[in-house]
Amino acid sequence: MNFHVIIPARYASSRLPGKPLALIGDLSMIQRVYQQAVKSGATQVAVATDDNRIMEHVQGFGGKAVLTRDDHESGTDRVLEAAEKLSVRDEDVVVNLQGDEPFVPHQNITQVAALLERPDSVMSTLCTPIVDVDEVENPNVVKVIFSHNGKALYFSRAQIPYIRDAVSTGRAPDDLIYYRHIGLYGFKKSFLEGFSQLTSSYLEHTEKLEQLRVLENGYSIEIAVADITPPLGVDTPEDLIEANRLLDSFKDS
Repeated sequence: MNFHVIIPARYASSRLPGKPLALIGDLSMIQRVYQQAVKSGATQVAVATDDNRIMEHVQGFGGKAVLTRDDHESGTDRVLEAAEKLSVRDEDVVVNLQGDEPFVPHQNITQVAALLERPDSVMSTLCTPIVDVDEVENPNVVKVIFSHNGKALYFSRAQIPYIRDAVSTGRAPDDLIYYRHIGLYGFKKSFLEGFSQLTSSYLEHTEKLEQLRVLENGYSIEIAVADITPPLGVDTPEDLIEANRLLDSFKDS
């Protein structure tokens, strides 16, 4: 199976402007993401950006970059434009890897691509058990529930599943596990084209979660528990400080 990793990267960021070029140790964030993608064994890796500074930086360290339009509403649309410019075949897999995940385990990239080996699979993603109870009620942590055969049932910023009996018993079932969604996606190239043409859905607007558009239109999303739990991405200046502090822990990952 051929899979391609495309990394959408915008220079503008409300919480951390210029984020892709921010330094973590002696390398930029986007270079660290790129290096992890290369380790996955992908057929090709490319950065999709709307900014010449990022494109020139990626080319400067020997990477591949594609300049895309600056009016895309989502990273997925940017990935599609890049996939078309890179002449990715319809039957190939495209992995959408966020440009703010400098320590993403390369095994996760390979895993999400492998979930699309079946001919009828069109989209895939990963999740991981939540170990911090505060994250269960944190709306910034997206939760997911899935079926026994590895199909995502629903994604939400709310606590799912809701424990009805906890009101009367005062405790959760011993075997209950909450799962955090990991924002790493695989797409069949042919489905990526169709996804961009789907009308934005009610649930997507309500939860502000783009993947709900797929479920609401009747498609399946393959999902698995990540073989390796990834660290959280870098969204804020505080996250960047923490990433630099933790750098030594991830040098061999």
